[in-house]
Amino acid sequence: MSGLMLLDTPSLYFRAFFGVPESVKAPDGTPVNAVRGLIDMIATLVRDRSPERLVCTFDADWRPEFRVKALPSYKAHRVADDGGDQVPDALAAQLPVIDAVLDAVGLARAGVPGYEADDVIGTLAVRGAKDGPVDIVTGDRDLFQLVDDRAPVEVLYTARGIRNLQVMDEAAVSAKYGIPGRGYGEYATLRGDPSDGLPGVPGVGDKTAAALVTRFGSVDGILAALDSGSDEGFPAGSKRRLDAARDYLAAAPSVVKVVTDIDAPELKALDDRLPSAARDPESLLELSDTWNLASPVNRLLNALAK
Repeated sequence: MSGLMLLDTPSLYFRAFFGVPESVKAPDGTPVNAVRGLIDMIATLVRDRSPERLVCTFDADWRPEFRVKALPSYKAHRVADDGGDQVPDALAAQLPVIDAVLDAVGLARAGVPGYEADDVIGTLAVRGAKDGPVDIVTGDRDLFQLVDDRAPVEVLYTARGIRNLQVMDEAAVSAKYGIPGRGYGEYATLRGDPSDGLPGVPGVGDKTAAALVTRFGSVDGILAALDSGSDEGFPAGSKRRLDAARDYLAAAPSVVKVVTDIDAPELKALDDRLPSAARDPESLLELSDTWNLASPVNRLLNALAK
C-alpha cells in the first residue's frame, strides 16, 4: 500500500490511445479508446496498489516559457501549426471526456498554469513524502530524478504495460544507468533526449555521461572541474567536448530539472483522498451511457469500493 499515488495522466492517456484500438467508439462514432484505456489503467492501479490518496496530474502548459527561454529547442519539434502540441484529433476530442469522468468519479485533478505535469508531480511528491510513501506512475524517464529512498519516492514505470510495472527505486536507477540513484537529471542533461529536443553534449553518450555523473555528481561539479584546469576524472576526449558545450551546460539544468516547489492555490486546496464511491453518480451514469464507458467505469468503482 502506498500513501500517495501520482499519475502522469498525459503519459497514461497517450499510452491508452495508442494501445487500445481506435475502433472502440461511443454510440455516435466518436473514438473513446483513450478514455476507456485510462479508466481501466486507474482501476488496475487502485486494485493492485491500494493507494490511500491519488492525484491525476495534467500539463497546464506542455512547453513552459521558462524552459523555452533557457533552451529554445525544448520540444520545438512537437509544435503544431497552431502553436500547440501535436495531439491527434481523435485523442484531443477525448480529453474533455476524461476530465468529466474523473470529476464525476471524484478523483483529484491537478494542473498549474505555466507548468508541466512533471512539475506538479515533483511538488506533490516532495510535499506528500512528509506523510508517507509516494508512487509516481509514468512512462517518462525524466521523473526518475525524483526517486528517493529516504522518503521513499518510487516510480512505477509503465514501459512494459500497466500490469507489468517496473518499480524504480534508487537501486534500480543505479543498476540500469550506472549512476547514483538520484542522478538521472544530470545524466539526461549530458546524454540528451531527442524526444524533448534536448541535444545533450555532442560526443557524450550513455557510458561517458554515467562516468561523469558518478565522478562529479552534478553539472555544476563538472563545470567547477573544468574551471580548475585539472584533467582528473574526465573520460578520454570528454573534457574538450564539455568545454565546448559550456553555454548548453549552463542553460540545460533549469530545463531538465523538475520543479518541486510550486506555490499555487490549486495545489494547496487539493483534496487527494481516494473516494470509495462516485462523487456525482448521476453525471457518471450519463457519461457512461453517452460515451459507452459502462464496463470500465464499473471496474473502477468496484476497485474503489474495496
